[in-house]
Amino acid sequence: MTDLELATHAALEAGKLLRKHFGTEAVVDENCQHDIKLALDKESQELITKILLGAREGDALYGEEGIAGNQESSRQWIVDPIDGTVNYYYSIPHFCVSIALRINGEIVVGVIHDPMMGETWTVEKGAPAHLNGKVIATSKRAVLAESILYVGCGKDDAALRAGMDRFQRASLQARKIRMMGSAALGMAYIACGRFDGYIEARVSLWDIAAGQLLLETTGGNVELTPVDGYDDAYSIVASNGKIPIHEIL
Repeated sequence: MTDLELATHAALEAGKLLRKHFGTEAVVDENCQHDIKLALDKESQELITKILLGAREGDALYGEEGIAGNQESSRQWIVDPIDGTVNYYYSIPHFCVSIALRINGEIVVGVIHDPMMGETWTVEKGAPAHLNGKVIATSKRAVLAESILYVGCGKDDAALRAGMDRFQRASLQARKIRMMGSAALGMAYIACGRFDGYIEARVSLWDIAAGQLLLETTGGNVELTPVDGYDDAYSIVASNGKIPIHEIL
């Protein structure tokens, strides 16, 4: 089984778990003002870890719910077991599993799986990106006024203020703005031409690792700026590679 096949298998199995429990009363592990952690986050990551490291014993795994494996390895799986946990908790069917593989610091495999829509985006460095087996590309839209943008607001006060300010500016220039609660799906939507851009003041590596490779492979641009005071957190500006998204920053 190739690395891409393995990542896809792990994402699909985690998706089955999440779909099985969707709409039922979820156990809350941690509840804060702008976010929530579920027992299913951990259960999903544990399942993914078992599959990935069971097949690649010497690898490292770095996920939203912790690390596993050999942390000295040059091969590191980057996992978000539920991207869109708040959506999941409130029975909103917009969330996904995101898995990337980084080798010697370079993302080489990415998988984003939406278990409710039955959609799976897959990409491997040097090869075309796919949605359910069909080759995809970003949209051809090049005019900001014709674009649909995804704006994230983050979880702390500074990120929320920056996000709302950008939302206001973007609303005046783009055709439509969306805040949908899953960074990985936002990037996947740009990669297949549904959205045209994505901006957020602070997002974690596991949210966007698979999406970065997916989007860059399909013709888009991704700019990441490290956020001071946070490990593996970035300000992100991403687009289909055509619209002048910096005009709204």
